[in-house]
Amino acid sequence: MSLWYDETAGSLRFGLKVKRTLYVEQSEFQKISIVETERFGKALLLDDTWMTAEGDERTYHEMLVHPALATAPKIERVLIIGGGDGGAAREVLRHPDVETLDLCELDGQLIEAAKIHLTEIGSAWDDPRLNVHVGDGVEYVRNYDGPKYDVVLIDGCDPIGPAAALFGEPFYRDVERLLADDGVIVTQSEDPHIYHDVHVEIVKRLRSIFGQAAPYYAGVMIYPGNTWSWTYASRTVDHRALDEARVERVAEHTEYYNREIHLGAFAVPNFVKRAISS
Repeated sequence: MSLWYDETAGSLRFGLKVKRTLYVEQSEFQKISIVETERFGKALLLDDTWMTAEGDERTYHEMLVHPALATAPKIERVLIIGGGDGGAAREVLRHPDVETLDLCELDGQLIEAAKIHLTEIGSAWDDPRLNVHVGDGVEYVRNYDGPKYDVVLIDGCDPIGPAAALFGEPFYRDVERLLADDGVIVTQSEDPHIYHDVHVEIVKRLRSIFGQAAPYYAGVMIYPGNTWSWTYASRTVDHRALDEARVERVAEHTEYYNREIHLGAFAVPNFVKRAISS
């Protein structure tokens, strides 16, 4: 009998056929599972929810990272909240202009498991520009008193349990405080269908704080519903103001992201437009 791992989201279910289980442990914060699937290779689940997989992670991580790093005037200092699989850090560090990348991940056990089993995703752990902080990202942002960041990327889980605070107004206001005047924040902002209310609230909340926020979209097969979103916010930076040299340089390495994808991804469907403006 075949082994399948299924994730349920309301009345939807998404499953992958599994060859073998590589790692299952209960950390202080969550159940961590790493399996080898037939369709997507090695994959990560947290509390039995699909997070990422070798054969399907490039779209998510490239779209989280490059729209911000292709438009922010400066990208010398970057912060990732979450990102314990290492994929977002790998994409940030493709940019030679990045001098310092701080990554704050709540679950150190997740990082260690990813370093062993997800080496195709987290391939930049030894980059000297990367500083890993194991701890609560909400507390890190609240207590931070160092140099301002040029870009902040929020790579959190669904708004359940410890990750719920990453979607709240107090957290976003703390991020705004540590962001440079011409800085950019991007957060994953859920499936606009399954988590419609959460998605709309994120966009509205960021607009109320930064004055402008633009959601954007791409298909990520491993997530139930297939459509995923991110939201870009800045006080001053236009999400269409591409640094063409950066885009051209990074596009030599990306599988999904390029100039045309960047510009097209910010097209917003009417059902979201109406909800945001209501």
